[in-house]
Amino acid sequence: MAISGPDAGAAYPPAVDVAEQQRLVQVIKDWSIANGLAVRPPPAAISATEAALASTLAMTAPVTLFPSPFARSCFEEAQAAQQAYNELYAKISQDEAFLGRIVAEVAGGDEFTTKLWAVHERVKKEGYTHKHSLGIFRSDYLVHQETAGDTATGKAEAHLQIKQVEFNTIAASFGGLSGQASRLHKFLAKTEYPLLKANTPRDKYSLPDNTSSRDIAAGLQAAFEVYERSEPKTSGTPPRCVIFLTQDGERNVFDQRHIEYAVEAPVFRVPFSAILQQTSVDTSVPRRPLLYRHAATQTFEVAVVYMRAGYGPSDYPDESAWEARYQVERSAAIKCPTVLTQVAGTKKVQQVLATPSASADGAPSELGRFVADADRQATLRRTFANIYPLDTDSAAGRQARVWAQDAAACRKFVLKPQREGGGNNYYKDKIPAHLQTVPAEHWASYILMELITPPPVANLILRNGQVEQGGVICELGIYGTCIWGSESGSASQSILRNETAGYLLRTKGDQSEEGGVAAGFGCMDSVNLV
Repeated sequence: MAISGPDAGAAYPPAVDVAEQQRLVQVIKDWSIANGLAVRPPPAAISATEAALASTLAMTAPVTLFPSPFARSCFEEAQAAQQAYNELYAKISQDEAFLGRIVAEVAGGDEFTTKLWAVHERVKKEGYTHKHSLGIFRSDYLVHQETAGDTATGKAEAHLQIKQVEFNTIAASFGGLSGQASRLHKFLAKTEYPLLKANTPRDKYSLPDNTSSRDIAAGLQAAFEVYERSEPKTSGTPPRCVIFLTQDGERNVFDQRHIEYAVEAPVFRVPFSAILQQTSVDTSVPRRPLLYRHAATQTFEVAVVYMRAGYGPSDYPDESAWEARYQVERSAAIKCPTVLTQVAGTKKVQQVLATPSASADGAPSELGRFVADADRQATLRRTFANIYPLDTDSAAGRQARVWAQDAAACRKFVLKPQREGGGNNYYKDKIPAHLQTVPAEHWASYILMELITPPPVANLILRNGQVEQGGVICELGIYGTCIWGSESGSASQSILRNETAGYLLRTKGDQSEEGGVAAGFGCMDSVNLV
């Protein structure tokens, strides 16, 4: 099976002449600004005369002119797996011993993860006080096209599979803009595509609803309500709120605002760099509530901390930034995520889960330790790509080291550090050169993943006012929300909420190796199921 357009007999995307393209672009620009499918312009695009207005400026987020064809079976399989993934990572986040082993394996070459773990150890020493955790997750996938010969006909047959690229446990972005991209393409399918000379009939578009911003906000709202129920109030308890921890100079503000405006609780934005100035922990109360000073005379107790920053080293330029993370972590507030949940999202965890058990005594794989049900295990394993460690203790790791250094073999792989945020990976023939800059004893902090081969898809991308046309690669993200913790003084943890929460489609030119929209490589898109 190969991916083609909505009408298998028609070219996709439909051909457009200059006038049609200009009209489509103008409609997309206006609709996007009117509906918040937008980002702040980069500083380089703001003139000196506009600098004073920078906080009021917006531009259309990079977006495709048409929804991209996407295999329905793969889309549905990814959605069906999300709740199992939510539960898996909630359980991993509770297993300190397992995560401690992961950190020990990557510590030599990953100072950032080591410092995160030090925050956990510091809080553990004085005692955690929060009762619940919130995960806003996103599992990212590519469609893998596996071609095999048909023995009966002698023809090559393409088989499509959904394969996981990574699992995001912190600052899983674009939940606000992704729904707007879906709405844009639905609007164009009703109003603009039928006007094209080479139009595709309206009923040939299969565009599923995407309520990602509403669903993610519902997860935050549910966490707020859990805190309200579980944390005691007295006559002196201040009103409670949600805070979004953001990066300085955040351009992707509208993505966050869509979610913020859908939460039915007071929400405040706090720059990560201002945590120590704008918040404090009330240590006179054993549960250590986190207080937010909104104004000189107005204080809120923070029920939920939603982190849209703090996922990479650049957010921690000095020790005060680490002190700020410690302040949040030691408080009673529900964190999204905790340090343990953030560590659970490292690439090493993904690799360990994907590695089958090599034990001669029949001991379960690491995945089997967390997921006992055979059917659920199979659901997850079908989405796993082939991932290898780069250690020297395992046969798989030693073999992976050979592949990573071989000029021919390395072209089948991508080398990944533990880091989030895009732009950190090394592809194909860049792998050996990078490893030469890293001490061999630190290679174990990386994983080696077999490249996924997506089917050919074409589209047009509007970026910075210019249209690019050609082959594209589409990466699907499925959002999930999960709340877990202990109730009524119980020591055991249970899952209180587990939901799938919409999707994201990011599309990039097929010559680009990184797909992060904020990093400048990809664009917003939506699925046209085929």
